[in-house]
Amino acid sequence: MLLWLLKKFAYPQFEATFQERTAAIEGGIEKAEKAQEEAAAALAQYQAQLADARGEASTIRSEAQAERARIVDEARAEATAAAEQVTSRAAAQMEADRLAAKAELSAEVGRIALDLASRVVGEALSDDARARATVDRFIADLESSTQEGTR
Repeated sequence: MLLWLLKKFAYPQFEATFQERTAAIEGGIEKAEKAQEEAAAALAQYQAQLADARGEASTIRSEAQAERARIVDEARAEATAAAEQVTSRAAAQMEADRLAAKAELSAEVGRIALDLASRVVGEALSDDARARATVDRFIADLESSTQEGTR
């Protein structure tokens, strides 16, 4: 009778409790597996995003290096152009100074030659046209004698 009472009342209670616990454990295992799958998917997504970010950083770094090289090349070209401009201005200034010195020297030589010619000839060469002609002839003779001497 005790066996029958246990079988009739206690055993179904134990079985129901056992089924509930089994279902709860299986549900917990399913939840844990699902959470683990979600975590694995999130990890894969994170790793993909991280790889994309690394690729983008590499692209940005490459672009920055190319930009730096372009800027350096532009600066170098500008510096070269500026240096050439300064050199050409200096050359032009030197040529202008040379021509001015030559003109000043010619005028001074002409004045000295005119003064010397006045003393040699014994008359004042104050007539500008005659003085200019005398100076030009003197300079031409001086240049021709210089050229003959260098030959």
